[in-house]
Amino acid sequence: MKTKPVLCPERLRRVPRQFSWIDQRLVRDGHIRGRTPDALALYLFLCTVADAQGASYYSDATAGELLSLGPARLHAARAELMAAGLVAWRRPFYQVLGLEPKPGDTAAKTPGPRAGGMRSAGDILRAMMEETQ
Repeated sequence: MKTKPVLCPERLRRVPRQFSWIDQRLVRDGHIRGRTPDALALYLFLCTVADAQGASYYSDATAGELLSLGPARLHAARAELMAAGLVAWRRPFYQVLGLEPKPGDTAAKTPGPRAGGMRSAGDILRAMMEETQ
C-alpha cells in the first residue's frame, strides 16, 4: 500500500469535539454521481450542521443565505437530494439519511484490486464462491 505524503504537517486535521462527518460511501458507492453543485453544497452543509441522528434545524432562509442559493435553487437542490434518497425533509427539519447501497447496485460493491480498492478476506471468499456456482 502506498504511503501518502503529508504536505502540511502543521495543519493536520483533528477530530473536533462536535459531531459531524461525511460518509466516504458518498463517493465510493456513487451517490455523488450526477448531483448538481447546488445539491452537493446543500448536502455538505447539512452533513456539517446535523446532529448524530442526521437532524438539522437550520431554516431554508439561513441555509439559502449561507450557501448563496435563492429560494428556487434551494428548493431544487432539496428536491434532488430527496429524490436521490440522501435527505428527508419536513418543514422545518432536515434529516441526512444513511447511505445504504441499493439492492443490485454494482457501484456499491467493494472495488477489486484492479479498481484500486482493498477487499476483506470475506469479500474475496464470497467472490470465489460465487464464481464456482
